[in-house]
Amino acid sequence: MSSDQLTGETPFLLRPLTLRGRTLPNRIVISPMCQHAAENGEASDWHLVHLGKFALGGAGLILTESTAVAAEARIGIRDLGLWSDAQVAPLKRVVDFVHAQGGLIGVQLAHAGRKAGSHALWDGGSAFTDDELATAPGGLRRFGPSAIAAGPEWSAPGEMDEADMAGAIGQFAAATRRAVAAGFDAIELHFGHGYLVASFLSPVSNRRDDGYGGDRAGRMRLGLEIAASVRANWPDDRPLFCRISAVDGAEDGWDVADSVVFARELKRLGVDVVDVSSGGLTEETRRIAVPRGLGFQVGFADRIRREADIFTQTVGMIVDAPQAEDLLRAGSADLVAIGREALNDPYWPRRAREQLGLRPDYAGWPVRHGAWLDKREQHMGAVLDERRAALRKRYET
Repeated sequence: MSSDQLTGETPFLLRPLTLRGRTLPNRIVISPMCQHAAENGEASDWHLVHLGKFALGGAGLILTESTAVAAEARIGIRDLGLWSDAQVAPLKRVVDFVHAQGGLIGVQLAHAGRKAGSHALWDGGSAFTDDELATAPGGLRRFGPSAIAAGPEWSAPGEMDEADMAGAIGQFAAATRRAVAAGFDAIELHFGHGYLVASFLSPVSNRRDDGYGGDRAGRMRLGLEIAASVRANWPDDRPLFCRISAVDGAEDGWDVADSVVFARELKRLGVDVVDVSSGGLTEETRRIAVPRGLGFQVGFADRIRREADIFTQTVGMIVDAPQAEDLLRAGSADLVAIGREALNDPYWPRRAREQLGLRPDYAGWPVRHGAWLDKREQHMGAVLDERRAALRKRYET
């Protein structure tokens, strides 16, 4: 892995990273965050504002929420989708806005598998009942490698046959072609959190005895076939990311050593970045979950980066620029993803300069904002610097 993009004294967090034909201006990525605001899978005004504000905020790359490759494969009934040509134009509207601000945007393609059909967090977050599945607009279907439910509140999925698996591969490929038409700069495959591919990877949920089960190679097969199909339909000059759960959180399940092997195979197929998360497979994660704290998944990204020799993106309780800078400087990851921190402050990437001890650079802000802020700095810069120093001193003591 080359680090020749890292030159000079600029903080690591603010250094560009070139991935194929796209150069991210910094190492900050907006993580996918389910919004449950689509209509028939189509992006709404909510998505334009929700994602557009992160372009104004200066993130190096913005990723959409989980975007379903099939109507039956949605996490919730108001998920974004790319299973229909009608869904391209509304997403292109968002992409065009981000590009007009000089930003980059990617789409996370997903198949919910045996975790299809759940309520939004603010509506309780529970799994749909069988009756709710049967009456869901557009149709929903739970299926996976084996007829094993994701937990007590989930119904058992149908066991996929080879036609089902071929269909899923084709759905990812078709969604990829629509992502090209929408103008996205990157694709992220969602292979984590207990959804379709994650359920195939884990021996806890995959009890098959055919070529898609059994040993690790068999359990990886569907994910690798999907990745190969997406790469074949995605332009060579655009990067491909893949989110995985480094450990599935289940006893005797998928672990980080497995993830290293999987990452090596993903790289061989043309995946450029592994986005390293964890957990989500079963209800067992409530008992043996990865302890949560600041940067609690960084160690997984570090090991995969070193042992698989692939770029990694880390996510999870990264709360400020100094923390992000330290982990990048240590070589634990190449990119940091923020989600809830970006909801709290969409300008988090721009404020990172000041948190890292640099003066504000309003020339890099959107001109309709930066010009006014720069004028204030010219007139009040000394007063503001004094105020900032006093605040730093207060909090340091």
